[in-house]
Amino acid sequence: MFSCRPILHEDLDLPGTWWTDLATTLHKLAAAATDRVAVRPQYMERAIPEFVGIPTPAASGWSTAHGDLHWANLTNPLRVLDWEGWGTAPEGFDCAMLYAYSLLRPGTAARVREAFPVLGSPAALAAEATVCAMLLQTVSRGDNLVLEDPLREWAEDLRPPL
Repeated sequence: MFSCRPILHEDLDLPGTWWTDLATTLHKLAAAATDRVAVRPQYMERAIPEFVGIPTPAASGWSTAHGDLHWANLTNPLRVLDWEGWGTAPEGFDCAMLYAYSLLRPGTAARVREAFPVLGSPAALAAEATVCAMLLQTVSRGDNLVLEDPLREWAEDLRPPL
């Protein structure tokens, strides 16, 4: 594990092969068929407008996701831990989750975006808005408070220009 907590607090210097292995792993996972659900559309329809302040974007696709991809669930060499929440989620969900938990370390957050170019694209808007809403909801409950400002900035970035 990189951390005993989901949020990354120290910079990481991971080799390019680690990022490639993670991308390959997530690509293979996305192709796996399942009836399990990691993210419910009903949750998205309620949480995104409330916490991100935008109408719920349509998911361009749904695929299988780990559902809780953060730094306490990853190791070097690459192993992905803690699989109880896996199931279908909007395209890019795991990438968006890892990005969110990297926000305190801008260099690593940028590396996540580089490794997963779906982030920032229309295809991942639903996933990014969902993850942002989920974590802002935890902030509203008193958890993940160190992420509040970066999450609010991210929510602003997800809103369409006026």
